[in-house]
Amino acid sequence: MSVRIAVIADDFTGGLFVASNLEKLGIPVFYVCDTAVLHEAADGEVLVIATRLRFMPPAQAVAALDGLTTMLDEIGVEHIFYKYCSTFDSTDEGNIGPCGDLLIGKYGQRRLVFGPGYPDLRTYVHEGYMFYKDRLISESIKRSDPITPMNDPDMARVLQRQTAETVGLLPHRVLHRGVEFARGYVDDQQEKGVRYFLMDCVDNDDVATGATIFRHDHITTGADALAIELISQWTSEDAGTRHRTPSPVARAEGGEVVLVGSCSGVTLRQRDHFAQDNPMLDIDICEADEDILMARALAWADEKLGAGQPIGFSVAGDVASVADAQAKFGIMGAARKAEAILAGIAKGLGGRGVRKFVVSGGETSGAIVEALGIQSMQVLPFDELGAGSCISRDTRRISLFLKPGKIGAEDVFSAALEKMRAP
Repeated sequence: MSVRIAVIADDFTGGLFVASNLEKLGIPVFYVCDTAVLHEAADGEVLVIATRLRFMPPAQAVAALDGLTTMLDEIGVEHIFYKYCSTFDSTDEGNIGPCGDLLIGKYGQRRLVFGPGYPDLRTYVHEGYMFYKDRLISESIKRSDPITPMNDPDMARVLQRQTAETVGLLPHRVLHRGVEFARGYVDDQQEKGVRYFLMDCVDNDDVATGATIFRHDHITTGADALAIELISQWTSEDAGTRHRTPSPVARAEGGEVVLVGSCSGVTLRQRDHFAQDNPMLDIDICEADEDILMARALAWADEKLGAGQPIGFSVAGDVASVADAQAKFGIMGAARKAEAILAGIAKGLGGRGVRKFVVSGGETSGAIVEALGIQSMQVLPFDELGAGSCISRDTRRISLFLKPGKIGAEDVFSAALEKMRAP
């Protein structure tokens, strides 16, 4: 068995963005949550592998990526795309740069593209500077991200702090002049010693031109827009790739729950909207240890589940409570404790027959999918709710909606559950 295209996503919701858009285009995706089932991918399917690399320390992320790519080498993969967040979430230490260093060294490439940005979600890069919505990222809500605050809008400079390789810019003014001119520019920059190319992403034309330039490279890296465009180009030139109209899926039957791990302002508004009509338990992670908090939550759930109404759990506090938790447990310690609590609750609810899970937060989604023991999923096409809808491939038929923290309408939790109920 060989796979032409494998996408390594650094979190679960990011992988779903790519997979759901490809499914919408009729490109079949095998979405893997556990590497034990990598061999089950069929010829002609795009392999998307969800990981939890995003917030790993650089050395740990590099080791994990090395092991995963070795598995892919054993399968036989023509193209590997390393997918990270469109806003290039990282710290001065990495881990995007160190992961790039591993990949370019392991496969002996002379160059490597880095393509953050996602125009369809209003995340742009111009002259290397990132704009989130209508602001420089350093002036947006991303400046106060609790784990990876983005205080420098110059993405080439951000990347250069993470690597010893020479980082150059592939700017919009070059991309705008067409493939041949831009290809010549890249070749000229390589002759001058540039190996890493931070690509502008002002619009989808930039993405298409950049994808054409780098599409024959074994390793490419970037965000959703570049991944989707590259895979569209790769599959269009491959007569062996199967295209299809997505078929209906058997829906899950069982209880319904919302689990909120993200603490973004968007998520807090979504949580409060859901709580207007449904029971919602807010959990203070500073109050007790994990086992006690999980036991309390599941006892509360036992009282509520019989009513036939969706229930919710949230560890997403306000700014002050998040600061208190980080002061007590450290930044990553607080995040990991919150994820562990929600994952434990999810596992307990799964044992109680809950089969519909709406989850907010990329890392929280990964923790919950792992706790539920889901190895692979069927991804539903991108629709009015966006990405995130998927169903486990096992006999339990667990239906999930996994949502990044900073997107979605206020009623997205209820809308996602309603979609899961549809025949």
